[in-house]
Amino acid sequence: MDLDAYVAAHRDAWRRLEELAGRPSAGGAEADELVDLYQQVATHLSVVRSSVPDAALVGYLSALLARARVRLIGSEPARWSDLSDFLVRRFPAALYRTRRWWLSVMLASYAVTAVMIWWLLQHPQVESALLTPRQVDQLVNHEFSAYYQQAAASHFAAKVWTNNAWVAALSIGLGVFGLPVLYVLWQNVANLAVVGSIMMRHGHTGEFFGLILPHGLLELTAVFVAAGTGLRLFWSWVAPTSRSRAESLAAEGRSAVGVAMGLVLVLLVSGLIEGFVTPSHLPTWARLGIGVAAEICFLGYVFVLGRRAVRVGITGDLDASLLEDRVATRA
Repeated sequence: MDLDAYVAAHRDAWRRLEELAGRPSAGGAEADELVDLYQQVATHLSVVRSSVPDAALVGYLSALLARARVRLIGSEPARWSDLSDFLVRRFPAALYRTRRWWLSVMLASYAVTAVMIWWLLQHPQVESALLTPRQVDQLVNHEFSAYYQQAAASHFAAKVWTNNAWVAALSIGLGVFGLPVLYVLWQNVANLAVVGSIMMRHGHTGEFFGLILPHGLLELTAVFVAAGTGLRLFWSWVAPTSRSRAESLAAEGRSAVGVAMGLVLVLLVSGLIEGFVTPSHLPTWARLGIGVAAEICFLGYVFVLGRRAVRVGITGDLDASLLEDRVATRA
């Protein structure tokens, strides 16, 4: 099918539907026209998807149909049940369904970090190439611990939360391209390994883990989930299985948006721990216990609620009633 010719043939109908969908009210004749055009454009979308799945055109027609649907049936007010359904079913289902991706990312990242720390400890000359003796002394004896006390706990927690939410969103948003996600992961792993090796070499192993682990377990897990979700998004169009590339990417993209929204809440929890628990005067065992408990709660959330939701058919995608209409077409 000649896509340019198809667009030229139906552009006027799309523009007319866009015009009608944007009006606050319509008379009887216009309402009938809106219904007819909606059905026509739904057919056009199906034809494009099955013949020439151009991502930009599919996105435009999908958005146009969504606006027209709202105009036809009205929009429903947000309900607390929708939020509950997202938190109890859709978000954990999306996490559970993609668990192999982010668990693999987690295990690989921890393994690479451990190997890098071991290698850096065996090659102390690398440290002198990265930092001067004065910079090492500042990091070990002041900067590392001072970082967690640089501002009021509430301000610091908010700063950490927004920064980590941005990193997670970046990992998911760039996931469609694949390689940028690996670069973001590498930056995190390399920084952790370099700082960890320096602290350990200079006798501050306990301080390093005592300050990193309380918030870091949950925080890093959220980053790994974001990276795994991004890589799954990349794979959805590389190997789309039974669906077309456009359909596979659209479905995984909708699920990824839900994961990104849910991770904002997860990172809020880790930010609160980093702001209020990590720099607190609690004994190290208590701070570590809080961090481990938060991580166990998250994994339980995924593997209990998530597995239960997946077993009843929840995938993390939007409800079928919220998706654009599909019209059967003949190839």
